[in-house]
Amino acid sequence: MRFLKSFLADAKGATAIEYGLMAALVAVGLIVGLSALGDSLDNTFQMLSESLTLED
Repeated sequence: MRFLKSFLADAKGATAIEYGLMAALVAVGLIVGLSALGDSLDNTFQMLSESLTLED
């Protein structure tokens, strides 16, 4: 019975899960943000390249 009480009072596992979920959320946010930024930069450089090619 004492083992069960100490097991329920231990919060280390819950804290580890919370940190894992936060890390996963940050990773998903970075992936989404960098994907959008990458597409935007690709379009910008493509327009710049076409503009420089047309002037030559």
